[in-house]
Amino acid sequence: MMDEGYRRILRQFEMEGRLRRIPGDRRGSGLVDLSSNDYLGLAARADEFRPEFERLHGHLPMTSSASRLLATGQEAYAALEDMLGRIFSRDALLFNSGYHANVGITQALNIPGTLFIADRLVHASMIDGLTMRKTEFIRFPHNDVGALTRLLEKNAPHYKRIVVMAEAVYSMDGDRAPLKEIAALKSRFPNLIMYVDEAHSFGCLGREGHGLSLDEGIAGDIDIIVGTFGKALASMGAFAAVAPEMKSYLVNTARSLIFSTALPPACAAWSGMMVGKASDDREARRALESYSERFRTFIEDLTQRPNPSRSQIVPLMIGDASRAVEFSRRLERRGVLALPIRRPTVAPGTERIRFSLYGSMSEEEFMKVCGAVRETYQEVMS
Repeated sequence: MMDEGYRRILRQFEMEGRLRRIPGDRRGSGLVDLSSNDYLGLAARADEFRPEFERLHGHLPMTSSASRLLATGQEAYAALEDMLGRIFSRDALLFNSGYHANVGITQALNIPGTLFIADRLVHASMIDGLTMRKTEFIRFPHNDVGALTRLLEKNAPHYKRIVVMAEAVYSMDGDRAPLKEIAALKSRFPNLIMYVDEAHSFGCLGREGHGLSLDEGIAGDIDIIVGTFGKALASMGAFAAVAPEMKSYLVNTARSLIFSTALPPACAAWSGMMVGKASDDREARRALESYSERFRTFIEDLTQRPNPSRSQIVPLMIGDASRAVEFSRRLERRGVLALPIRRPTVAPGTERIRFSLYGSMSEEEFMKVCGAVRETYQEVMS
């Protein structure tokens, strides 16, 4: 039996309109799915790539049966890390997920003399890494380079190293970090270590689909670049692109790497194939950019308020958890799947519907989404 204290927490969640449930399988439902991170539509087209994958990699096992430091079969991991190394012109190290990467790397960087300064809206995995141990950290107002500069001026003389943490694209607002401005601070603060999570940009943004750091020409200024395969790249896992010595350091200190069974070799090979497919799919990336700009403009016209998005993630602010849940339900009845985002994922009063657009969407689907959102907005928000 469950303790009454836990039941009380569940009842509170339900009263506040933020009780979460694992959804059923909606495949084949005919819904326009804007709830996933399949930004190029590669996951939806996976069956197209299976014959090629079977021909090239069908011999690879579906389990490593050991941690990365113990596994006997390393060929698929090495091939994927080599591919990423060529993209970023540095070494790469695989992790089981973006969560594993951020928690493990943050924990490993936490040695005496280190201060972390994180954007207030960085992902929960970064915050969990910072709070797992006795870590000294400060959070600066979102995307406020002036505030960050003042914190660096105050603290840089007192620490051996300061790790500044940001995301290239933020997963709830869909806006972009001022990466160039942050990177420029390294000339003033030589003990600054720049850490950027490209989870929602790697695979789908930039001229070659390799993220914003490379696209903006500042990848060489970023000490740690984290990317994931479970979003635009229709796979599973993550990586850190780092200098060779830092890779060696993480291999020896990142507990999430050392003490986890490694990804299946077949998964690593699939990820490599998807990196190639995404890089080649310029049409899907162009379509994604167009849909993203059009949908943001549509939401701004509908709400008569500016929208923070500058990516394929476009929020519609609702401001109340129960109303956000009802908005999502009515959208689904109109054939569109987009989920409510509530606290603690976002701050109270900023509850929203989060739309994740994808480049393989048809014009008919796009217009259906706009019509459904407009009708639902008029019903729920009037």
